[in-house]
Amino acid sequence: MKRPITMRRTALAIALGAAATIGGAYVFQYGLGYQPCKLCLMQRDPYYLGIPLALVTAFVPPPLRRAGLWLLALVFVVSAGLGAYHAGVEWGLFMGPSDCGGGSGAGAGNVGDFLNQLQKTRVVSCTSAAWRFLGLSLAGWNVLISLGLAALAALGARSKA
Repeated sequence: MKRPITMRRTALAIALGAAATIGGAYVFQYGLGYQPCKLCLMQRDPYYLGIPLALVTAFVPPPLRRAGLWLLALVFVVSAGLGAYHAGVEWGLFMGPSDCGGGSGAGAGNVGDFLNQLQKTRVVSCTSAAWRFLGLSLAGWNVLISLGLAALAALGARSKA
């Protein structure tokens, strides 16, 4: 027996897909040691918004569910835009932010501590992709995933169920 695709199932699928994407980013960061740059971290923000929004959308009344799905489509179109910008920075098509490097560490207590901290700090540039698969960096894959989630949300919002 085939179950119809409903707005609730669509919202739950989006939450699951977005959570899996963020989980993958954490595996790359904490499991494989790839440190994110400023633009990488910015690309996570739509997911941090989209996951709880998708969960809320799944359990509100249907008229609000449709609006939630359209909002999710917008969130992930913005996410795709952030990914495209970052991929463009990596390919040299756009200028990256002037402050695009590693995050700042803890404040140093004295000059000796500060110098030791500088020796251990690894600056992560937004202009070079740390990893590529099939020619796409993580930013490029984010574009594809985000567009897929946006399309899923839009299709779900247009469904009758």
